[in-house]
Amino acid sequence: MNLIRITQFIGSVALTSAFALFSAFSSFAGLAESSAPSATNTLAAVQLRPTAQLDGEGVFLNQLVAGSDLPHLRLCDAPVFGKVISLKREEIAALARNAGFDLPLTNWTGPEVTRISRRSRLLDEKETLELLTSALQRQYVKDSGELEVRLSRPWANVAVPDEAFSLKVLEIPSTGIAPAFIIRFELETACGERVGAWQAPLQAKVWREVWVAASPVKRGDALRGADLIRERRDMLQCHEPLADCASTDDSLEFNGSVPAGSPIYARLLRRRPIVHRGESLIATIQDGAMVITLKVEALEDGATGQIIRVRNPFSRRDLHGKVIDEQKILVSL
Repeated sequence: MNLIRITQFIGSVALTSAFALFSAFSSFAGLAESSAPSATNTLAAVQLRPTAQLDGEGVFLNQLVAGSDLPHLRLCDAPVFGKVISLKREEIAALARNAGFDLPLTNWTGPEVTRISRRSRLLDEKETLELLTSALQRQYVKDSGELEVRLSRPWANVAVPDEAFSLKVLEIPSTGIAPAFIIRFELETACGERVGAWQAPLQAKVWREVWVAASPVKRGDALRGADLIRERRDMLQCHEPLADCASTDDSLEFNGSVPAGSPIYARLLRRRPIVHRGESLIATIQDGAMVITLKVEALEDGATGQIIRVRNPFSRRDLHGKVIDEQKILVSL
């Protein structure tokens, strides 16, 4: 009787242990199954947009769907500006897989197809002139003055991509910027896409501050002390070089008369002579180690550093020399 009870007790303990072991294994298996990734996991409902407008950077997954946290994943090239492309659900899913998107896109809502186009805006006359002025100033006028351009005919607004772009000059006259000329240009996006080419007739001015005579100036007057003012003048109306110097330069004088209101051209100024025709000078003649000095007569006026003609009063021979100062000249043989 005791042996039977002992046997029943051992069996009960074994059965309890087995049941506990089975329960623990089942719990572990369930936990492992719930934590393991499932091949059938899918996203929540993906709502396809009927249309999408984007820039030239490309077509991205999150631009084609609404109400989901899909990544900014590039699927394909953007359509050419002005064109429209259509993508079906299956095509979008295939492009996403090819781009490395792991989760399957199967739970769709919305239309069957998305129509994709580029964002656009209108380019008006004001912005066109700003772009033309900037490009022409940078490439042609540079530091010669401040360019001002106007259109000779009204500008018809055109559609352009609503993104960054630049204007490229294709052609201007061979003579360069003129008071009136025709320009050909094109627009290019940051992605290198050429949007289109246009032609426009322009009127131009290049403004720059120059020296102008406030009152009449006579030949021989010194530049320093002359009645000059600074005024903005159109360089395209000035057909010869203008003087570019400080009004306080005492080494310059006027080579001709200048009426009031006239700009100071470069040809109207010369270096102030310190040697005058008929004056006697000390000429230094150097030939190797030998140095000779003699008196000569100046045959023309000359400024410092200028080469003038002089004459040896004894031999009556004409020589050329460089003016050193008011009394000296260096003659080269």
